[in-house]
Parts: sequence; C-alpha cells; structure tokens
Amino acid sequence: MSEVTMLGMPSIKEVRAPTRTGQTYFVRTYGCQMNQHDSERIAGLLESDGMIQTDSADDADLIVLNTCTIRENADVKLYGYLGSLKKAKRDRPNLKIAVGGCSAQKERDMIRERAGWVDVVFGTHNVHRVVDLLDRADEWGPITEIWDETKTISDIPSGLPVHRESEHSAWVTITIGCNNSCTFCIVPIVRGAEISRRPGDVIREVEGLAAAGVKEVTLLGQNVNSYGRDLDLNGRQPLFADLLRRVGEVEGIERIRFTSPHPKDFREDVALAMAETPAVCEQIHFPLQSGSDRILARMHRGYTATRFLKKLEMMRSMVPNLASSTDVIVGFPGETEEDFQATLDVLAQARFDTAYMFQFSPRPGTPAAEMDDHIEASVVQERFDRLTALQASITYENNVKQIGEVVSVMVEGPSKKDPSVATTRTRGNRIVHIDGTWEPGSFLDVRVTQAAAYYVEGVPL
Repeated sequence: MSEVTMLGMPSIKEVRAPTRTGQTYFVRTYGCQMNQHDSERIAGLLESDGMIQTDSADDADLIVLNTCTIRENADVKLYGYLGSLKKAKRDRPNLKIAVGGCSAQKERDMIRERAGWVDVVFGTHNVHRVVDLLDRADEWGPITEIWDETKTISDIPSGLPVHRESEHSAWVTITIGCNNSCTFCIVPIVRGAEISRRPGDVIREVEGLAAAGVKEVTLLGQNVNSYGRDLDLNGRQPLFADLLRRVGEVEGIERIRFTSPHPKDFREDVALAMAETPAVCEQIHFPLQSGSDRILARMHRGYTATRFLKKLEMMRSMVPNLASSTDVIVGFPGETEEDFQATLDVLAQARFDTAYMFQFSPRPGTPAAEMDDHIEASVVQERFDRLTALQASITYENNVKQIGEVVSVMVEGPSKKDPSVATTRTRGNRIVHIDGTWEPGSFLDVRVTQAAAYYVEGVPL
C-alpha cells in the first residue's frame, strides 16, 4: 500500500489549488536511492495536484522519466524508451512527457535534439518545480529548467509531499552533491558540490515519518561521513555520528540505515555511534571499487587496500555481528591482471555479505573517460565473470553460516515470485523468506533453516 505524507509544513507560496484532478501519471526511475527518493517526491507533488498514479505508461496522461547517467547503459535505456514514446505522443497529442534527474541535468541539449517531443526537462535540484514547469509547458510549450552552481542549502527542498510505496520504510536525504574527485564518477558534475541539511530539519522530518507509522529510515548522501562539514551551528560543526545518535532518539524509529560512507573519511566515532545507538542497524555499505593500490590512486579514492581492510576490521571489532557490502569496478583503465588479482585477494579477505559489481563505463566529462589505456571488452567480461563467481561463493558460504541462527526480521510484504511466501529483512540487510502472510512492517523472530545463493529461508518462532 502507498501513501502520501507531507514532510514538514509547506510555506504559503507552496500551497496551490489542484489543476490536474483525475489525470493519471506514470513515473519510471533509473539509478540509485537518491533517484528513488526524488521519484517519491515527484509523485507526491503530482498527487497533491490531483493526479492519480497508474502502473502502465499506456494509461498515463503524464509520463515522467527520472534518469541516471552513472553508466552508459542507463543513457542507452533512456534514449531507447524515449524513442518508443514518440509514437505514443503522436497518437495521444495531450500526453505530457517530462524527463528529470542526472541525464537531464547533464544532457539537456541532447535530449532536446534527440527527443523533441519531450515537454519538460528538469535538473537534479528542480524536483520541487515539476508541477510549475508542467503548468508553463501547458501554456508556452516545451520548457527546460536546470540548476546552476549558485545553489545553497535553501535549494534542498523541504516540506514536499512524498508518495511512498512502503508505509514502514522511508528515505531521508541528509546531504546532496559531493566534494570528492573520483576520476570515474559523474555525480559532482550532475549534483554539484556537497550541501548538508541542518540537523534540526532532518530530525523534524524523521519525527514526522515516525508519526506516520514509519519504523525504518535510511539516511542518504553521496558521502554521509562528511555530513555537517559545511555547516556552522553556534561555532561548531555537527558530525555524522552526532546525527546518528539524534535520529536514534526519535521515538518509533526502530531501524536506521545509511548510505553511502566513503572509506577515506570513515572514523571510529561513527562506528561507536553505531554500536551505542540501538536503532542503528549492524550493517555497513563500504565501497571498495578496487583492491589495487595503483588503480585506487588512479581513481583518486584516497586510501590503500591495507587502510581499507584496517577500517573494516575496526568496524567489525566495535560493532558485533556487523554485516557488510561493497561496490567493485572491473576493467578500470590501465587495470592489469595483477591489479585485478589484488581485487580478488581483498574480496577473499574481506568476505563481504554482498557486493555490487560493475564493468567500467566511461562517462564523458570525467577524467577516466579521457585515459588512453582502456581495457578490451572481452578481457573485462572475463574478469567480471571471475569476480562474480568468487563473491557468489562467499555470499553463499556466509548464508550457510546463518542456518540455525535466530534473527530479528521486519516483514516487507509478499514475495514477488510467490505470494504465499513473505519477504523479510534482517538488521544486517539479509533477505529471509518465510511461509505465510504477514503484516508489512511487523517484526518477527525467525530461525534460519536453509541457505540459497542470495537469500535464506526461515521459520517464525
């Protein structure tokens, strides 16, 4: 079940009479959790304007594409789908099409050139303007609005309505943008420099979510470790560890997650806050990217493999039963077989519960795209296959170790493959399938009985 929640109190200028009552909308989201959360806010704004969500683009009066440009494949999918919408636009002249997100921010002119039938193009920090832009498109025709480098903390939209697919879990943005200079990453270009929300604003949003029945929040930022460095509150900078503790004090919030930290900035104070704040889950997403010191230096990651492993060990020593996941890029320019073997060695030592693995994708505008020693595709694929095989075996072995354990899970809802089975999740982010129908958002103690490649099965006690 979904719902629309108003986060905070809107100002008077944000209140407007609905103009699209009864019209339908469809949102397709590409990319990361940031984009998913932006789509929730887009949907909330559209429903506040009287629109109704539909599950099919064929039935929609408005189609919104919230785009990603982290990898080349995302751009290919976007333009392929836009091409399919050309006929829909011709057959249904009143259909409105809007494109937002990272690709829109980076390639607004290209979108206009290749898909002239798009009505609205809006950038990564123009989400709150989507209804106004549709109004202007109705009156004046196709329109493009993109943020520039003058954005400030006031440009982080607060008080927006949010359409959440889950009644018990919610995203909470704590920072936007990024100040790092990873040579493969397009994020600083499309989302700009880092800006932190004031802790009081974050806490008020979490309190509002708790009052609406939310039990789990995930704090979002490109680099949550650097939260608060751009703030000056009464002569001091709030730290991410401080924010974790304060969110943990909000009554009704039983689980807190966060993503993503940057290994070079991770400190003991955050691990201590995780250990001492009961609501913070024993789970960390810790992006490695490569196990080769040479490649890490080319990536501008700011740490070595040894430092990475020491920080992971520090966290495990301070946070009992810590579950871990990571990101790995295969085939970064200049990667040798020796470099790749170093990555395999680090994964074998770290024994992550899960890893998100990607083949390097050059993004125009990033330093890595200009490097002249790109790896042949067949070599990248062969290495990728070896990496996924190694991690699959580690994940399965870690799951087998869970058999016989009693774990606390939160019910997410029926399994997408089998409605007679419920999908639940542990504090460590491991999926546990159990038989029966259970109330989403409820908590159960489950004994793990079987292990599979990417999940376990259990029996409620």
